[in-house]
Amino acid sequence: MVSVIPVKEKKLMDMKLGELPSWILMQDFTPKGTFGAFQRSYYQYYKYVKVKKRGIAGVSMVLAAYVVFNYLPCYKGLKHEQIQK
Repeated sequence: MVSVIPVKEKKLMDMKLGELPSWILMQDFTPKGTFGAFQRSYYQYYKYVKVKKRGIAGVSMVLAAYVVFNYLPCYKGLKHEQIQK
């Protein structure tokens, strides 16, 4: 037996592309509903994302991302310089 879940009860990740407009229209955009959505996301962040033991791994990942994103704009010029040599 297949249980049918109403569109309003589904999570965003469980939605199909065709159901998305109706799901968006069913959401609560009042200040109370918006505050509840932020509160749920805050609790999920602290449940799944925030780690209790900090270390060098997080800092090194941020530093690596910083280096890569700053290198990307310079890549074309560096590649051209390499070809000239």
